[in-house]
Amino acid sequence: MAEAGTIRIVEVGPRDGLQNEASVLSVEDRVHLIRLLFRAGLSEVEAGAFVSPKAVPQMQGSAEVLRAFSDQERRNLSVLVPNQRGLEDALAAGAGSLSVFTAVSDSFALKNIGMSVEDSLGLFESLVRQARDRAIPVRGYLSCVAGCPFEGTVDLRRVVSLSSQLLEMGCFEVSLGDTIGVGTPVYVKKMLRALQQEVPLDKIALHCHNTYGQALANVYVGLEEGIHVFDSAVAGLGGCPFAPGASGNLATEDLLYMLGDLGGCPDLSMTALLDAADFITKKLGKEPQSAYFRATR
Repeated sequence: MAEAGTIRIVEVGPRDGLQNEASVLSVEDRVHLIRLLFRAGLSEVEAGAFVSPKAVPQMQGSAEVLRAFSDQERRNLSVLVPNQRGLEDALAAGAGSLSVFTAVSDSFALKNIGMSVEDSLGLFESLVRQARDRAIPVRGYLSCVAGCPFEGTVDLRRVVSLSSQLLEMGCFEVSLGDTIGVGTPVYVKKMLRALQQEVPLDKIALHCHNTYGQALANVYVGLEEGIHVFDSAVAGLGGCPFAPGASGNLATEDLLYMLGDLGGCPDLSMTALLDAADFITKKLGKEPQSAYFRATR
């Protein structure tokens, strides 16, 4: 199992969470949310995405969000860049860290980023190289690792191959996304044991959705297999705008509660995290999807 003190939480609420919410929040509200997350002790936060505002209006103004923070603070913020223009705009806004996003299935990649998986890898190789030339780290996201909303079952060999390719092109880490939340502990264990034959698991993160209530169980299996990086979203925000039926991400509060008994993430404040959850859900006009929040407030 991953050792206590080595566990990292990547907070994805301000990007992956908000992009699927019906409300389009102001730049000021998004900046305030990120500051609340920093106050809770989270040191890796997705701040936005340089994507078409027509496709994802919730992410418009991502440049202004970045510019609201100091150079030092921006080192703890990442933004998604889907293409050359996105890269250039992110660099101009002072992005400290970037991410690129592809999928296991072509159907989902075409729906999500408008190109096949193979074409996306060719593009991302150039983007990653340009970022690395500027000493800017790039994280790779691989979605639909447990199943695709359009194609159903996915091939584990493809998960392994694509993860390896993202690392080989220079991504410092690959986040494996169970985009529609169909993964089970048995599947996750099988997937991670297949991966470790080809890639180091210390370069792998898990991004679990809780559609079928399996997210925490899948995280626990990940811990047992040696994974130490997990993505989550405050208040369980989000889902995926291009995956029909995908519900929210694993709630950061629920993840932190489970990790507490394992001695992980002692520098995070649950009280401050709940304040962030309360703020953002009131702004969105919805109830938090976090079981811990509902049980304690």
